[in-house]
Amino acid sequence: QVQLVESGGGLVQAGGSLRLSCAASGRTFSTYAMGWFRQAPGKEREFVAVISWTTTRYVDSVKGRFTISRDNAKNTVYLRMNSLKPEDTAVYYCAARLSGPDTRWNEYSYWGQGTQVTVSS
Repeated sequence: QVQLVESGGGLVQAGGSLRLSCAASGRTFSTYAMGWFRQAPGKEREFVAVISWTTTRYVDSVKGRFTISRDNAKNTVYLRMNSLKPEDTAVYYCAARLSGPDTRWNEYSYWGQGTQVTVSS
């Protein structure tokens, strides 16, 4: 079992930055692929980024603006978000899967509670 707790969301003006954190329980954190997803009101959950031992992937809309990273010693994954846009407004979720990286939300077994990111224009 893995428990995930996100933090770092908030209200920011367009062009601003935030860093989301996701703290994971368990002693095998390094073996999990960790993903970030987001869901805006009335929209489907959307892949944002994923990181494994050797791979990072991003949805096209955040490439060059967002950076995913992990600190296995701290059991934490981060999402640094720069140049934020109003369309980035959503609840951001951290997720884990005991396998390789995947962009499909239904391939993840463990989820955090989500953290709200609101970008004002």
